[in-house]
Amino acid sequence: METTKISLSKGVFGLIKDHLKSNNKLSEYNRSKLEYELKYANIIPAKSIPENVVSINTSVQVRDTETLELLSFGLVAPSEAKIKNNKVSILSAIGLALLGYGVGDDVSWEMPEGMKTYKIEKVSGID
Repeated sequence: METTKISLSKGVFGLIKDHLKSNNKLSEYNRSKLEYELKYANIIPAKSIPENVVSINTSVQVRDTETLELLSFGLVAPSEAKIKNNKVSILSAIGLALLGYGVGDDVSWEMPEGMKTYKIEKVSGID
């Protein structure tokens, strides 16, 4: 299990915890990884989340370490997610995988198409 300690705001932490309790669609790997990350997460005020850490309302640029494909999208609240506007829910597979990690981190997550590892290349506020 990866040992990188993630940083989350109290609100995002609570949202993920609730999602874990109510979602039985997570793979066993993703569920145990998420439970572990939450157990050791650094919970801080939203305003104190470093600018280089993936959180709600951030634009993220990641690279698939296998295909080298570059993906760019905004992470938003589930109610604001619109794929056509390139805004993805923080509770989506990629959102859950990246939340709390920072630029330079490699993050592995079981996606619908199989195990993926992404390198976070850029994080910024959503315009």
